Amino acid sequence: MESAFCPSPFYYWFASIVSVCDLVKDQRFAALGNPRRIWAISAIHAEADRLVALHDSIYPQLEAGDRIVYLGNYFGHGTEATRTIDEILTFRRNVLAMPGWMPSDIAYLRGGQEEMWEKLVQLQFAPNPREVLEWMLDHGLSATLESYGMNPTHGLVSTREGAMSITRWTAGVRAAIRRHRGHDMFITHLRRAAFTPPQVMELAATGTGGAYARAMDDSAAPMLFVHAGLNPNRPLQDQGDALWWGGRSFDAIHTPYDPFEKVIRGFDPNQGGLHINGVTATLDGGCGFGGPLVCAGFDRYGEVFSLIES
Repeated sequence: MESAFCPSPFYYWFASIVSVCDLVKDQRFAALGNPRRIWAISAIHAEADRLVALHDSIYPQLEAGDRIVYLGNYFGHGTEATRTIDEILTFRRNVLAMPGWMPSDIAYLRGGQEEMWEKLVQLQFAPNPREVLEWMLDHGLSATLESYGMNPTHGLVSTREGAMSITRWTAGVRAAIRRHRGHDMFITHLRRAAFTPPQVMELAATGTGGAYARAMDDSAAPMLFVHAGLNPNRPLQDQGDALWWGGRSFDAIHTPYDPFEKVIRGFDPNQGGLHINGVTATLDGGCGFGGPLVCAGFDRYGEVFSLIES
């Protein structure tokens, strides 16, 4: 009789390392490396003045070895979408001009508003384009279109005229974005999530061929940054729309989401306010709905060392 396979602790350890390595290679996600500190910025919702004030507050505190993570929803609801993106791009240039900073030190996540925008420019392929457009306009996209000089009513009219009319209107939306330098590139290069992986150390070479054993270094707490939600029963690569629309159950997460020790989000659809505990953090102060824009500074152990509101 064959004995049942009983994996050793090394088996699970090695499988965890393989999973993390696969995640680091996945270009849909931003691997933040081993930063000293991470500055995480909540949903902005086109509140350009608040963003300028926040940038002014954190800029003097930035140091080489830090990371900045924007948690999505750059526009939507607020009226200054174009100015908000301009401010993000200007701040990026200023930060990268500082000694020791690299482009990969700043991560921009896709939020629900940006996901809607991507669907908007493909509206002609929707089976029910009018219903889809009406829903998106009611959930913040109307103000964004107007900021780019587009009339949402013209979009609704096009949905009554058929696919060709919708295609012409969405082409106009694309052209409106391209009139603002850098906006099109910014919107199309957003990441699904960002993370600090568990630290991996090389040990002595063993065996023929010089294969390396690797081990986890528990000196830093691996953190995951998402826009709004997370399905704790699925691996990160399989999250799909839960990252944008799964936020209503986020507060039910009471244990770490393996292999991360803390999950941080920037938008709460329930508008429950700022909330930080041992395994999760919600940084949404209600910006765009009368509340402040929030930036939290996390050290490499997952602890908040700075909390800024503007």
